[in-house]
Amino acid sequence: MKIRMKETFETGWKFHLGDWKIIHPVKSGMAGGITDCEDIEDGEWLKIAYFDERPQESVCEEEWMDVSLPHDWCVEGDYYNDEGAVKHHKSHGYLYGGIGYYRKEFSISQELLGKKTGIEFDGVFRKSTVWVNGHRIMHHESGYTGFYCDLTDVLRYGETGRNVIVVRVDAREYEGWWYEGAGIYRHVWLIATDRIHVKRHGTCVTTPKVEAGCAQVQIETVVLNEHFEDRNCRVIFRISDRENQLLAEAGREKPIGAFKEEKWKCTFDILQPELWSPETPYLYKVVTEVYEGEELRDIKETNFGVRTLAFDSDRGFLLNGRPYVIKGTCNHQDFAGVGVALPDKIIEYKLKLLKEMGCNAYRSAHHPATPELLDICDRIGMLVMDENRKLDSSETGIRELREMIYRGRNHACIFMWSMENEEILEGTIMGARILKTLSAVTHSIDPTRPVTAAMNHGWNDCGYSDGVDVTGYNYGQREGQDIHDHILFPERCMIGSESASCTVTRGIYERDDKRGYCPEYGTYIPEWSCSVEKAWTDVAEHSFLSGVFIWTGFDYRGEPTPYEWPNINSHFGIMDTCGFPKDNYYYLKSQWCEEPTLHILPHWNWSGEEGIEKDVWVYSNLLQIELFLNGKSLGKKVRRPHGHLEWKVPYEAGEIRAEGYSNGEWVITETVVTAGMPYQIKAEADKMYLSADGNDVSCIRISVTDKYGNPMPVADNKITFSVKGAAKIIGTGNGDPSSHEPDKAMEKSMFSGKSMLIIQSNGEEGEILVTASSKGLKDCIITLAGKAI
Repeated sequence: MKIRMKETFETGWKFHLGDWKIIHPVKSGMAGGITDCEDIEDGEWLKIAYFDERPQESVCEEEWMDVSLPHDWCVEGDYYNDEGAVKHHKSHGYLYGGIGYYRKEFSISQELLGKKTGIEFDGVFRKSTVWVNGHRIMHHESGYTGFYCDLTDVLRYGETGRNVIVVRVDAREYEGWWYEGAGIYRHVWLIATDRIHVKRHGTCVTTPKVEAGCAQVQIETVVLNEHFEDRNCRVIFRISDRENQLLAEAGREKPIGAFKEEKWKCTFDILQPELWSPETPYLYKVVTEVYEGEELRDIKETNFGVRTLAFDSDRGFLLNGRPYVIKGTCNHQDFAGVGVALPDKIIEYKLKLLKEMGCNAYRSAHHPATPELLDICDRIGMLVMDENRKLDSSETGIRELREMIYRGRNHACIFMWSMENEEILEGTIMGARILKTLSAVTHSIDPTRPVTAAMNHGWNDCGYSDGVDVTGYNYGQREGQDIHDHILFPERCMIGSESASCTVTRGIYERDDKRGYCPEYGTYIPEWSCSVEKAWTDVAEHSFLSGVFIWTGFDYRGEPTPYEWPNINSHFGIMDTCGFPKDNYYYLKSQWCEEPTLHILPHWNWSGEEGIEKDVWVYSNLLQIELFLNGKSLGKKVRRPHGHLEWKVPYEAGEIRAEGYSNGEWVITETVVTAGMPYQIKAEADKMYLSADGNDVSCIRISVTDKYGNPMPVADNKITFSVKGAAKIIGTGNGDPSSHEPDKAMEKSMFSGKSMLIIQSNGEEGEILVTASSKGLKDCIITLAGKAI
């Protein structure tokens, strides 16, 4: 077997929604008699989970369904309007969480007898209790931090050994005020090591000194001896580059007492290091080998990047010694069709969309990020502000903070820790004390990164901002609070930790109070916020602001604003819940990317409104724009820095064309046309083959076009989906904030001309045939392939 085993533990699970019912033997003890299913009673857990005392037949199998993890049962429910009767339903997206149970029978190889074996849960929402073979192993409150269950002593080993794990999840209470899902929604791993092994989160790699031509790399590793006697242990560190070329090696031996731990430290120099940045995400690797005598007992790999981080009160954020403007977005873990149980490929898909817009930073709001997101950000190049859930210095609060720091501290992408978000205690004496404690704990674990707090008030009260290295301003740009504070506190480092909650609905250009839609012009701005344009302009003109995190990268379930029912999700996103761009996406792309950008809004399909003036806007990073309607010039205008251009244009079917110029020379053209009658369905997959691993995903964008291929931006056809072959449908969406259609349906109404189909590998190789059809339209059939890894 492997020296260190880490295997997925996500198949073969059974799920029960609601109170778990079992079949009880007759109370009199008469053999063979059973009653009807009854609610579980206190004290019955051991008997239910423990095969030695209660046979498997005692479970009402018909009440359990097969599931694979990660799993969010909440998104599988129906939307409903509780009219405020149940607290948080507005925030929870009008989906009920409740209580659920997971159960899995499994076997453990005889080879693992004598090893340390356990299960790692990356995230369970929420209040999870774990039993294995009748033993209560763990209770974990938080939905956002991982936890490890040591099962060594309670497992049955060998082919004849039958094990059962039961996980109770109570999602009735919420940690936040947004959609948080319900269930085992992050990965689960079976882990086995020798009794001498690197401790969980036990390796720390830092680059305390990076100078011209040389980087100092410091490695600390904690090794745990869980043998019943003392052992001698030798640890060897090896550093290699991206091509696995060995750069440095060192080792040392010393004894470890029984059930004790020891720390090994080593410092290396890397000559002419490649520096990590979002543009050049170069990763090195540390391999830690643990020996007892000549026998290898454990091996652990740790990726790291070489880079320097600093904040300056005048120049802002400095990456690798140079000013680097943060172009960030805030994001929840949520996506159309799948809720919060995101396959890794959807996490990567979302990050790819953000990077294509020019985004270089991701704020995990308002909780610690999933480990896979951090891995991907390391690899593709995306800075991360990882955020603690609550302002809480209790024993539980400190434990949750430590878990976040230990889990994330080796990730090159994390450039700052956020201690809290918009807590009521901001600017109070108590709050300042708690914040100071959280910051001190963070620095004690990780002295290499600054800490911040995402504050929406109290910046200058009771010394609250003194508790962090960088003061975060949530909506401080609304009244110029951040710029004013720079004058009052010139030594303060600051960042726009959250800005521009602009409420816009994709493809909608007129306010609709009945259906709950906001126009894409971004003219409806909450009183506590500002426009995306103002938020970015302030940053572009004031280097001391360091950067900005726009609220939000994507729409998300819950927190509908400014409407409530029938809305079930927010309008804040730069993209909708499917990842379809809104117009603001192109404004930011024009400001955040160097390549010439030109974008026109609105669409040009206004049948029955001929002659009525429409506001036509152009987003661009070019200096001069000339607009044409059906070949006739409507004038050339000069764009102000960081702004957009506007025309009043009477509607006339045909073509709107924009020409972009730089220094008087034509650069780029953009055209929007009036589409004809709906004719056919178009499907575009983000990838045309899936790895046959049962996990890979393809996001398929569906649209309707006329016979010439022009998109229909107002199409609302209901599309029926089918998939044959080596894949399955795991979700559908359309980005409509007022759609109550099920996320797991095989059909979906289009919204503003688009819908989304998400398919996942079923673990087999072969052809994948995807069909999208709608009455009166020409079907679309595309062929993908399931391939071996």
